[in-house]
Amino acid sequence: MPNLLLTPDQTLPNDAAAATLLGRVWRPDVGGPAVVTLRDGLLIDISRAFATSRDLCEAKDPAAALRAAPGEPIGTLAEILANTPVDGRDAGRPWLLSPLDLQVVKAAGVTFAVSMLERVIEEKARGNPAAAVAIRAEIGKLIGDDLSKLKPGSPEAMHLKEVLIKQGAWSQYLEVGIGPDAEIFTKAPPMSSVGTGFDAGLHPASTWNNPEPEIVLVVASDGRIVGATLGNDVNLRDVEGRSALLLGKAKDNNAAAAVGPFIRLFDAGFTLDHVRNTTVTLTVEGEDGFTLEGSSSIAKISRDPADLAAQMIGPHHQYPDGAALYLGTMFAPIKDRDTPGGGFTHKYGDVVTIAAPELGALVNRMRRTDECEPWTFGTSHLMRSLAKRGLL
Repeated sequence: MPNLLLTPDQTLPNDAAAATLLGRVWRPDVGGPAVVTLRDGLLIDISRAFATSRDLCEAKDPAAALRAAPGEPIGTLAEILANTPVDGRDAGRPWLLSPLDLQVVKAAGVTFAVSMLERVIEEKARGNPAAAVAIRAEIGKLIGDDLSKLKPGSPEAMHLKEVLIKQGAWSQYLEVGIGPDAEIFTKAPPMSSVGTGFDAGLHPASTWNNPEPEIVLVVASDGRIVGATLGNDVNLRDVEGRSALLLGKAKDNNAAAAVGPFIRLFDAGFTLDHVRNTTVTLTVEGEDGFTLEGSSSIAKISRDPADLAAQMIGPHHQYPDGAALYLGTMFAPIKDRDTPGGGFTHKYGDVVTIAAPELGALVNRMRRTDECEPWTFGTSHLMRSLAKRGLL
């Protein structure tokens, strides 16, 4: 498998000079992760001001706090990016990590009409991609493929629900797609996400799977949405299609939550309204020469990002270290890869690039979950590392 080649121009937002960027880097010289920001092409360790990404995101004004934080340079972004992919990594030099640490990683499902229809199809196909073709046509005739103007939980949505029940076409995915309650689930525990340049994991039990290009909101413990980044909500379509009760097996696997490259904190130049109007693009490049391209427009989301965050955290769900929330995707790949009617599925070695002008690019190579770097550095290890550095 070829090495990933990461560059600052590819990685950073188009307006990087104006962006307030929060990240994390592994520092071999201190034996642990450091919280960093980007200044004039250098990654600056600000851990003495904010020991964790979580701490910075809990500040009253995280963007202002980050800009004011003192720190020490630990290397250029270019050299640290180049040292990030595992195959060519020098373990004695720093490399980039996921920008998340103590935040729990949550995800919202079925937030776009197209995605919703594909989930219905997965359920009815029982994990069989060949059967999905005929079912897709049948469902499309019954309810159409443009429900983007239908407000979940509205009287119109409830009327459609009644019609579908009478037609015998109701589904648990339609319930969360147009009903009052969003699907919010735990994608990954704190400390387990992987960043740009890392291998992302596919469980070898799956033979029908795909990337999910998404924006990830970063939410403080009091419910404030303080920033955003990119994410790949790697999905095992056949596993979830067999039973929604297998969602954990379909979603929460080693290296299956890719997040990065940086958290862009909200400030005067980048707000939640920018997120609402962002289009996330996807490119999959296979070693077999196969290429897949797609996009997901947040403007077409069925539930507003602020509503999704409010359903995730509040009086009934507290996360004292904050949370990161994948917003869902409208992208559902159906392009045939190997056989007519076989649809798309990953092959090991696929390079997935998820990008947005305001957030940069998240690049990962797909490998088996048991071949990706094992997750060995958890919360207890972080506490010991910070204590050793005198940061607690």
